[in-house]
Amino acid sequence: MFEKLQKKWKVNGWQLLAILCTFAIGGSLTGIVGRKILQQLPEVHPVGWTILYIITMTLIWPLMVVLVSIPFGQYPFFKNYLSRIFQKMTNTPSSIPPSSNPPSSIPPFSIAIFASGTGSNAQKIIEHFRNHPSIRVALVVSNKATAGVLDKAASAGIPTLLIDKERFFRGDGFVPELTTLGIDFIVLAGFLWKVPPTLIQAYPSRMINIHPALLPKYGGKGMYGNFVHEAVIAAGEKESGITIHYVDEQYDHGGTIFQASCPVFPEDTPETLANRIHTLEHQHFPAVIESVILSKLVKNQSS
Repeated sequence: MFEKLQKKWKVNGWQLLAILCTFAIGGSLTGIVGRKILQQLPEVHPVGWTILYIITMTLIWPLMVVLVSIPFGQYPFFKNYLSRIFQKMTNTPSSIPPSSNPPSSIPPFSIAIFASGTGSNAQKIIEHFRNHPSIRVALVVSNKATAGVLDKAASAGIPTLLIDKERFFRGDGFVPELTTLGIDFIVLAGFLWKVPPTLIQAYPSRMINIHPALLPKYGGKGMYGNFVHEAVIAAGEKESGITIHYVDEQYDHGGTIFQASCPVFPEDTPETLANRIHTLEHQHFPAVIESVILSKLVKNQSS
């Protein structure tokens, strides 16, 4: 049964466990909260009470599982899961365009994307947060003047910042520019320089990276792009994947936020495996970023 669920939902074992825990806890909370609400209502006929109970539980359940999914790191899964349910119930498209304006009481949460290459992940992130009600991509940073990501940012009307090695590593890490632009969160999307302590200290637990392998395997200095895929294939691994993690002072070392896996076939080359990894990156990275930021916004509002 569990293997069938893994294949159906396209998740690995630990993700399935987290999803099942979210369903169980979310269901329990739904029952508790629903009964508390109904106890506040005046007594009605048993038939009417049953109808109210069903309506109340139906409305509360999605909210409960989404809230529980955030600490379990499964918000992207449940967002898509509930969207598909809504689509089947209403026969409408699964994606509902968000409001173009964030709530006036909550300023938009500003992201800076750091990238060194063509920026395919950056492009997906930009598209994901276009017109988002409370999160925006405010800046794209690169260490290469010829990086394609700068063109993608310009096409989207997003400001860019070109950084140099001397100031980045031995100066202020460009923290003043980031602060002036009101950057709240940093996303590394194919950024090949190690982040200096100055920048990490300025953004504690507010900087995440994506790595094209299942950490802690195949991480560390020099492990990026096809170098990772070559090592995975040479080791005879049966699966690889992506790891989204917080950034600390060591390469590919910060706490894991999310992982997704894919098979490695005997006939794979670094290029064919890279294509499979890119699919996972594009599918999950923007949604995980959103999940992490929304959880921080919820904490900020409750504190």
